[in-house]
Amino acid sequence: MTTPTVNSIAELLDCIHQLDTQRRQIIAIAAPPAAGKSTLAQRLVEAINQKQTDSAKVIPMDGFHLDNRVLSERGLLARKGAPETFDTKGFIHLIKRLKVEYEVVIPLFDRERDIAIAGADIVREQHKLLVVEGNYLLLNSAPWSELHELWDLSIWIEVEEAVLEQRLIERWLSYGFNSEEAKAKALLNDLPNARKIINESIKAKYTLVIR
Repeated sequence: MTTPTVNSIAELLDCIHQLDTQRRQIIAIAAPPAAGKSTLAQRLVEAINQKQTDSAKVIPMDGFHLDNRVLSERGLLARKGAPETFDTKGFIHLIKRLKVEYEVVIPLFDRERDIAIAGADIVREQHKLLVVEGNYLLLNSAPWSELHELWDLSIWIEVEEAVLEQRLIERWLSYGFNSEEAKAKALLNDLPNARKIINESIKAKYTLVIR
């Protein structure tokens, strides 16, 4: 079955507005790193909240990064961002709570300090539309696959690998790494993760094509 393709945020919003907001709806945005998940999630939430103030909220998966100390102990620091470097079970538990609980405290990730911060935000009863964004939301391997049945709607962002590579390098440069270090981080960790996400994720309900 072919996944329907959308070409704009306006089209996505039309799809989202068809959801029944009498109960909380959880929307997943999945894609490789640097595909634009955070930007898309924020723009969707802002557009929704223009019509229904504070009814939508972004839930980032990155709040479940394992701490660098834990990654170092496990020999995984160089692989930070790979599936095994997240508290996956904790994230799944959060999504299950969000399905049934009105108010839930969530962690957020501070990129400047490179740490996850517990208790950094709160999902409240009025948040009827939750937009969850992350790399592995549609990954078809355990335990990530437990998430699939929890999404009320899923969106995949399709971006060419060459575009991802350039964005990833630019991201590391913006964090103060030199060009050689930035390229190494992109090619040795980020792009292998991106290929895994692309090749091993289930189909989303809708695909947003970035040209």
